[in-house]
Amino acid sequence: MTTNQPFPSAAGILDASARIDRLFVNSPLVEQQTANTALGLRLFAKVETLNPIRSFKGRGTDWWLKNQPAGDSAIVSASAGNFGQGLAYAGRAQGRRVVIFSARTANPAKIEAMRRLGAEVFLEGDDFDQAKAAARAYAKTHGYSFVEDGALKEIAEGAGTIALEITERLGRDGVSLQAIVVPLGNGALLTGIGTWIRANAPGCEVIGVVAANAPAMKRSWESGRIISTETAATAADGIAVRECVPYALDCMKTTVDDVWETGETAIRQARDFCRLHYGLVVEEAGAAGIAGLLEHGKALAGANVATILCGANVRIDIA
Repeated sequence: MTTNQPFPSAAGILDASARIDRLFVNSPLVEQQTANTALGLRLFAKVETLNPIRSFKGRGTDWWLKNQPAGDSAIVSASAGNFGQGLAYAGRAQGRRVVIFSARTANPAKIEAMRRLGAEVFLEGDDFDQAKAAARAYAKTHGYSFVEDGALKEIAEGAGTIALEITERLGRDGVSLQAIVVPLGNGALLTGIGTWIRANAPGCEVIGVVAANAPAMKRSWESGRIISTETAATAADGIAVRECVPYALDCMKTTVDDVWETGETAIRQARDFCRLHYGLVVEEAGAAGIAGLLEHGKALAGANVATILCGANVRIDIA
């Protein structure tokens, strides 16, 4: 399946980097020798957990909304929590009503955070993809815009500003990057980063990481056709997708070199790795790049590698 939307561009990423809310850009790029030793490579970790929503999602949502016509019509989407927070934050800044659908099984702390930022949140379905179907139907019924994470170029371009910051910083330091390892859920982060890397660091390998229990995007990319799975039972809720996003798959064909999968044990170990080596609390999906390196990093032994610690909204049950 192919889509007719324009793909993300390096020019769009460059434009986004100058206009995105300053609270979300220029995040730290950190290196710890203990982490390098543990992995057998040189790792640069981009920390996207210190902004007001504690994830990278504010980049893409802010850039998307800045590119929309002014108006007061509601914006509808589905989210496991972080994308919804990004939309809520951007919507509040521009006076737009934001309606988010999440699964009944979603992280209660993320639900509370979206509501605290002003979003109306409805709980529908047993997983993210069922919530997305409910959101799409609601938007159609009411004539509202439906915003699908992974399916819009501005969202990918906003995420791609992370790669721009990485290459600019390493370029100043005289470091050549051999690989960048990126968590893969709906695909906006991976395709945005891949777009920038292809244009500005073509010798760098772009690698996505899915949870082995949620492999729809990996299987779709490998086969070149849309593949869905019956379940996506992973602790990494931010990448727990059963259904491939066609637009993201189209973008991945020209921006991604490989997709790894990682098991639940490695995902748990990655959270501990971030706490031990960086002193950071990172949620399971946010540490998926680390998990991929724990399982597959020997293939990059001795290389200069980057990854993104892309979320810190850990699961906390709220009464």
